[in-house]
Amino acid sequence: MNNKLLPGSRGAVGTLAPGALILSALLFRAAVGQAQESPAAPGPERTAGGQTDVVQAEPLADGERIRLDGVLDEPAWGRALAISGFSQQEPVEGGTPSQLTEVWVAYSSRNLYIAAIIHDDPREVLAHQRERDAWLFTDDRFAWVLDTFRDGRTGYFFETNAAGVLSDGIIGGGGGRGGGGFGGVNRSWDGIWEVRTSRGEYGWSLEAAVPFRTLNFDPASDTWGINFQRSIRRHNEEILWRGWRRNEGLTRLVFAGSLTGLAGMSQGVGMEARLSGIGSWRNQVDSDPVDTYPGDASLDLSYSITPGLRASLSLNTDFAEVESDQRRVNLTRFPLRFPERRSFFLEGSGVFSFAPRSGPSPFFSRRIGISGGEQIPINYGLRLTGQVEGADLGFYQMGTGSHTLAEDQGTVEREAFSVARVRVPILEQSAVGAIYTRRATAADSLGVVPADRHTAGMDIDFKTSNFPGGNNFEIEAFYVWNSNHDSEDEKTLGDLTARGFRFNFPNDIWQWHLSYREFGDDYSPAVGFVTRNDFRRVEPRFAWAPRPAVSWLRQLQFSAQYRRLWGLGSGVVEEETWDLGLLEFDFESGDNISVEASRVYEYLDNGFEVSDGVDIEGGEYTNWEVQLRARTASRRAVSLRAGVNRGGFWNGERTRMDANVTFRPYPGITVETSFEHNNVDLPQGDFRTNLARLEGGWNLSPWVSATNQLQYDDVSRLVGLFARFRWILRPGNDIYLVYTHNWQRLDSGLLDDDDEMTVDGFRTLSRGGSVKLNYTYRF
Repeated sequence: MNNKLLPGSRGAVGTLAPGALILSALLFRAAVGQAQESPAAPGPERTAGGQTDVVQAEPLADGERIRLDGVLDEPAWGRALAISGFSQQEPVEGGTPSQLTEVWVAYSSRNLYIAAIIHDDPREVLAHQRERDAWLFTDDRFAWVLDTFRDGRTGYFFETNAAGVLSDGIIGGGGGRGGGGFGGVNRSWDGIWEVRTSRGEYGWSLEAAVPFRTLNFDPASDTWGINFQRSIRRHNEEILWRGWRRNEGLTRLVFAGSLTGLAGMSQGVGMEARLSGIGSWRNQVDSDPVDTYPGDASLDLSYSITPGLRASLSLNTDFAEVESDQRRVNLTRFPLRFPERRSFFLEGSGVFSFAPRSGPSPFFSRRIGISGGEQIPINYGLRLTGQVEGADLGFYQMGTGSHTLAEDQGTVEREAFSVARVRVPILEQSAVGAIYTRRATAADSLGVVPADRHTAGMDIDFKTSNFPGGNNFEIEAFYVWNSNHDSEDEKTLGDLTARGFRFNFPNDIWQWHLSYREFGDDYSPAVGFVTRNDFRRVEPRFAWAPRPAVSWLRQLQFSAQYRRLWGLGSGVVEEETWDLGLLEFDFESGDNISVEASRVYEYLDNGFEVSDGVDIEGGEYTNWEVQLRARTASRRAVSLRAGVNRGGFWNGERTRMDANVTFRPYPGITVETSFEHNNVDLPQGDFRTNLARLEGGWNLSPWVSATNQLQYDDVSRLVGLFARFRWILRPGNDIYLVYTHNWQRLDSGLLDDDDEMTVDGFRTLSRGGSVKLNYTYRF
């Protein structure tokens, strides 16, 4: 048998910046090696797999091993069937790909192995990203999904590039692709797996190993769902093995092919222990003492009760390495929702999603362990996620400690949180579910024990991909109740509940939806998130996105959306909005330009302060606004996202401008700048707001990364710095170095500049550093 792969070399990490980067590269050479240099590499003789929806996994013989180096020179690859029947999704649906892609699948008792040869001109391959979990919109990439229960609803997502980046996620609710499907991928899940790549004259190749211990699956089944996708950025080309139609996609697991022949997979004992130690320094300028040196340890234990159901226990949970929230300027009457960033809540979070397109949000994990943006100590956390007889299960039991908030904001008492969620599949792609939450607070300083607060709800998600014409269609409905928080004030069932439904037709050329919801006057789930209540709202939307036969233009889009909102008790129309997508160009190059117009009517029964000293009075307001947005393709060395809005704002006018520019001077080096400016002119007072952000990423390899984030807004007049260095010794074992620093501008009039902590008009409020080590052991 001829075991020669195309001539090539195991791909280098990439060109690094000179000077200081060279010294750092030498220091961390042991951590670099995700893709290595090599002469001509051996590989498998092609064994054609044919045009079939089935992949036969090749078992490894006893004692046979695969050495992960990106070079396909093991005998198993010669025995495995080659998969090469890919089709274009873009730019030509069902078209022949511009480049050949070949894939092989093998397995041992411990690991599932994926190998691929990505044929291409090596001079044209884009592989900029190096950081763990980087979004690969900038790069050529290869991705695959595993539907380990073969239910077409839940699964695992993996992707990499020629530099060997590890990016992954969990698919829940049927998956989907942006705007043309259902659901999506929770990319915050960090599974333990490995990949190595090699580069040569043929393009690039990869070998990946996914341990069965990383996955939940049904041990009684020998068949999983599997699918593969490749992106060629310079052509703006997407190709898939199965599910290549535009109304389908990689993460629509119902369209995946079958992986068969699996047997004898082992998860070992099924236990995983992760020990973390942290040492910190904190400097709070206005505290006594100013300097503190806290240190702590935490323990996370995971155990697979069954191969499909996993329990996790976290003791003394710490999130020192979590990146700071991005600043926002809020000119509305309603609170802003910030995303969850803590790993314990992100892993397995898909099962807790509840009617996500309708927004009742009975569970929002940032209600646990965070108050006013400040972290509250979490003493323990218990999590249970997985499947039992086809039903998705999720459970949290969390305990937080008492904590005194900064700046005399009071004390948060000890609390206990319970969250339970179940989703039962019905029909081919649909599900019905229920959720329950409880929040119990300890006695305050006066001995008063608040009543426990409960929330319960049900939702149904009906989906089909067999709507007439091969289209997607969805019906979502929900009903949620929360207990009365004020026992002295009797409430009706309507006051304490939220209910609604949504019809959705999310397809490539034609899209429409119709939603209706009601939120009662006292609907306020204690572990959830609600921006407003006491309203009923109807919202239809229609969009047409033709694909003209023009060489430089991929797609146009025209849309119209109407929203009408009444007070639930008063019946008064409080908001009426028309959003008109006048024209959107999606170019073959990957660039995009859009023009929109909006007409907004709002009724305020009470005024509010929109900015310091500037009040908006109650009354009726009608305004028009026009928006122009542009975006260039992310594959470029310099990419831009920008927009400008101009129109009425309450009883005056506003001009809003925002821009984001990303520079990629070298592979692994990224500098991103963003700016937002509001210029508001009102009869009662003019004001301006500015928000600026500078972010830098420097990644020696997929194992070593440094990120920096500097933010400033002139509303809070605060400058915040977050810097983090991460070294992945091996998947699951990490070293973090974190530094934070917060300043305030002195011209706020709140601080005295006659002290040693003031530099160039900015005074230090707090600063600190942390060293955190994670060690994971699997039994």
